[in-house]
Amino acid sequence: MKKKIILFASILGLLVGCSQSTDSQPTPYPADYLPTAVALTSQAMFATAAAMTPSVTPTETVSPTAIVEETAPSPTPTFAAGFTQFAQIQFVSPGPLSSLVSPFNVQAYVASGESDRVQVDLLGEDGRVLQRILKKLDRNPKGVFQRFEISFEIRAVSETGYIRISSKDDFGRIQIVNTMPVLLFSVGTTTINPPGNMIYERVSVDGLKEKANFYAGEVSLSGRIWPFNEQPFVIELIAQDGRPISSRIINMSGIDTQPFATTLPYKVSEPTPVRLTFRQENPLWSVSDPEYGKYIYVYTVEVILNP
Repeated sequence: MKKKIILFASILGLLVGCSQSTDSQPTPYPADYLPTAVALTSQAMFATAAAMTPSVTPTETVSPTAIVEETAPSPTPTFAAGFTQFAQIQFVSPGPLSSLVSPFNVQAYVASGESDRVQVDLLGEDGRVLQRILKKLDRNPKGVFQRFEISFEIRAVSETGYIRISSKDDFGRIQIVNTMPVLLFSVGTTTINPPGNMIYERVSVDGLKEKANFYAGEVSLSGRIWPFNEQPFVIELIAQDGRPISSRIINMSGIDTQPFATTLPYKVSEPTPVRLTFRQENPLWSVSDPEYGKYIYVYTVEVILNP
């Protein structure tokens, strides 16, 4: 009898043990859970990697990184409201507030002035020239794709910089100036931002065309301006000898696009070609260029004044 009891207890213990072993097996995941698990794991890995990546402070020393070569994309943006004209100097790269380490490439479509020469300046935050490039370029009103390699040295770890491209006409008058604000670093990596809406001219004049004729002693203008800053826009009629015939000052209210309307009076005794000029200055520059002053943007159109 004792043997039967012992055998029964052994069998019962074995059955209990098998039951516990079966219950301890992990519950299988649903069939569609695996992709979710992989995705969650990947997100966790990226989050961990980002958290472990040290942030660079201005006091740290970072090895300079080689220049990042850019390719010229085909610009197909939507026109900004009130602006339908691509800039005569259309920046492709770098875009506004890109972080730049020496050397770097400037890429742009450039419709040179009638002098067939363009000037590329890299300016420091006070307006001093860090590098200047002069290049002969056949005029094409639609612009010619150009690449310029820029090198610079700055004493500080970083400072604001400006890429200014300009050209003059065959009488030596300023015909085009466009500027791209960037960030310059003595060490670090180059980070390129897209150009955004800065591919457009900042001045849009209703109905104005090259060689337009004006009569009766006045040039009436209306349109829209997108200012770089809150400085006034100066509008002038400049003769071929560089003499201003008439001028007006248009005050800006903020830096958003805004309408304008003005009239420039004039007196001529015969048909007289002049350059209608819109320009704005950068008040942050303490250094004034002997030819370009503190101009951050200049837009011009040749018109004909008639008695």
